[in-house]
Amino acid sequence: MFVALIAGLAVGAAAQAWPNPAFRGAIVAIEPVGTMWVNGIRMTVVPLVASLLVVGVASGMDVRTVGRLGGRALLFFALVLSGAALICGAIGPPLMAGVPVDPAAIAPLRSGAAGAAAATAETVRAMPTFTQWLVDAVPTNPVRAAADGAMLPLVVFSLALGAAVTRIAPERRNAVVDLLRGVSDAMLVLVRWLIILAPAGVFALTATLAMRMGLGAAGAVAYYIGMMVLLCTVVGLGLYVVATIGGRVSLARFARAVAPAQAVAVSSRSSLAALPTLIDGARDRLGLPPAITGFALPLSVSLFRLNTPVTWTVAIPFLARLHGIELGFADVASLMATSVLVSFSVPGIPSAGLFLIAPALVSYGIPVEGIGMLIAVDAIPDIFKTLLNVTGQMTAAVVLARHAPPPEATPEPV
Repeated sequence: MFVALIAGLAVGAAAQAWPNPAFRGAIVAIEPVGTMWVNGIRMTVVPLVASLLVVGVASGMDVRTVGRLGGRALLFFALVLSGAALICGAIGPPLMAGVPVDPAAIAPLRSGAAGAAAATAETVRAMPTFTQWLVDAVPTNPVRAAADGAMLPLVVFSLALGAAVTRIAPERRNAVVDLLRGVSDAMLVLVRWLIILAPAGVFALTATLAMRMGLGAAGAVAYYIGMMVLLCTVVGLGLYVVATIGGRVSLARFARAVAPAQAVAVSSRSSLAALPTLIDGARDRLGLPPAITGFALPLSVSLFRLNTPVTWTVAIPFLARLHGIELGFADVASLMATSVLVSFSVPGIPSAGLFLIAPALVSYGIPVEGIGMLIAVDAIPDIFKTLLNVTGQMTAAVVLARHAPPPEATPEPV
């Protein structure tokens, strides 16, 4: 997959530099291969998550164990998010103070951002508030939540269903568990087939992206992209240290386990699409228990998005610099704290964290139209942000496995 990734980037860059219609047409023609591969990964997510959660709660995990593990997971998320916010808050704003600002050069960027303002404002209005997000966590229609790919409501419903299954007659409980265990096993087999096909999908996606993206971001925008990539990389490398020390797993073993999911994340820009390969790596390469692969990982993908503090501490100071607005210590501290809280309500769509910074921009006197410019150049940063999310989710799994509460003694199904 790594070879396919490098080859796709090289071929796409060559097509951009050499505007041959036949060459570019060939790359466009293979784009559906990548889209079909990502769709194949996505189609396994809902049945895999739902079946693993129900089976885990109904056949092995005591409800109290689930509650304690969930509490520890949320505590871990909050601690790591806060650490990332502190690191990036100390590094990001000073780096953004050095953004080269040429008024003539950035005038077209501001103009383009203003043109995207209406669409951005409409998207911001459609974003749920934290209260609405909390209410929506309990789905009125779990089938619709599954169809929409809304992971948190699906997780809540699956946990409730698994708890309810433990209260029915043993023979009926066993029938439900056996059926859903068969579904989860079949989904994991399907995931392995898709991993075999991954080089073709990765190549098609990265070649198309590299051909279309271009080198248009220069000066200030290139500086912003570079700093975003740098901070994502710094925080990501720190996660390897957390995994090896906190999870007591060797660096090489952790790297091998998370690499397939990282390849999916880079090519699809979706941590949700990487969930099946995360589960496969955690179970088969790291030997993590069902409580982790069936509960903690889906919960992590639903709630733990480590890129949010990085995005906020780079994007907001960057826009402030472009518009000549200075952020004081109190401003930086408030955006760091807010980024941690907001990260739990970021929807699973590309560049979602950028939409959610709109209220913060208004509070600092920064024109909201700048979001449109950031979204326009978010192709490269979003790759690294998704990579950071996936690495953080696997790190959470190994640390939680090391410190997970022991399961309650429960009778085996008969």
